[in-house]
Amino acid sequence: MNDGLYQKAVELRHELHRHPELSNEETETKQRLMDFLRQNAAGIEITDCGKWFYAAYRSENPNARTVAFRTEIDALPVEDEIDVPWRSQIAGVGHKCGHDGHAAALAAFASEVSLRGADNHVYFVFQHAEEIGGGGAECAALMEQEHVDEVFSVHNSSDFEKELVVVKPGTSKCASEGLEIIFTGVPAHASQPEKGKNPAMAVCNIVAELPRMADPARYRGLVLCTVIQMDVGERAFGCSAADGRLLLTLRGQYEDEMDALKQEIVDMARKQGEDYGLEIAFAHHDVFPETKSWPQSTKRVEEACAAAGLRFYERPDFQRASEDFGYFTKRTPGAYIWLGNGTDYPAIHTSKFDFIDTHIRLICRLYGALAGIRPQGGGSRP
Repeated sequence: MNDGLYQKAVELRHELHRHPELSNEETETKQRLMDFLRQNAAGIEITDCGKWFYAAYRSENPNARTVAFRTEIDALPVEDEIDVPWRSQIAGVGHKCGHDGHAAALAAFASEVSLRGADNHVYFVFQHAEEIGGGGAECAALMEQEHVDEVFSVHNSSDFEKELVVVKPGTSKCASEGLEIIFTGVPAHASQPEKGKNPAMAVCNIVAELPRMADPARYRGLVLCTVIQMDVGERAFGCSAADGRLLLTLRGQYEDEMDALKQEIVDMARKQGEDYGLEIAFAHHDVFPETKSWPQSTKRVEEACAAAGLRFYERPDFQRASEDFGYFTKRTPGAYIWLGNGTDYPAIHTSKFDFIDTHIRLICRLYGALAGIRPQGGGSRP
């Protein structure tokens, strides 16, 4: 990447950082990215999909494969406490996961492909709402619509030494889901509880059974059920409780096992509703699939690192946290890639975190090797 394009990408990253937007609110972020591509990536086709967009490069190579790269563009409801000129101007909102840097890197890479050409067709996907798990579900259909052969996504991480490229074949990040169980009973005076229908025992009975239902001995992979909130009744000592909610976060190394646990909890909750004469409803929040990296895609990342002069590490363990990139690798082969910040660097999702600008060059080098970008100065499109 030439210095001029790199400086433009850094300026874009800083501008995105100053103006962070939460999931499903990324209107200005999307516009800034599209404007950058229009100014710096002539010949790249841009398709506006409402909350998100993608760009495409059509290779002239008759044997071209179709490769896609995905970035997230949303920020977090976390205060930005970095003392730099590009500090967030939006109170309580900050790019504390590095999506500003991921997006700027992909925009720079698209610009580089437009200048140098590539041996493959390349799609650049700028996805909304990763932090709440909804954006990937909407964008992933593009993989089948455009017959994408392989898809990749890079995410910075302070779990690894600086500039180390890391992939975990198989499950790389857990599936997870927020399950809300809502009971509605009948109110009564506290002196006559028998005249009402109180959900307290129904909620307690479910919670008491959770250790059994999530017993590790029942599953081949990690399965967790975390109680987030129990809410029964109101602070009114003259009234027997009539309403109750139980909020759980389910998590699984394997999505099918998490789904089996969810179904068991739902079935028990329905039975409790019947036993205590309660109405019952369910709500589902922040649903993330299991994120997998395909073996052949992991191998391709390793080969690309060798070609780009980057260090590669195949991690043996998966990460418990979730990511909606799994929606993409359900539809086509691909790999989720970590890029190390250094283990002494502030962690993502914390107020002191800031994306490392020099990672823009590294991401573009890696993506270039994966896309088959042509040598510098030797193959630009006419």
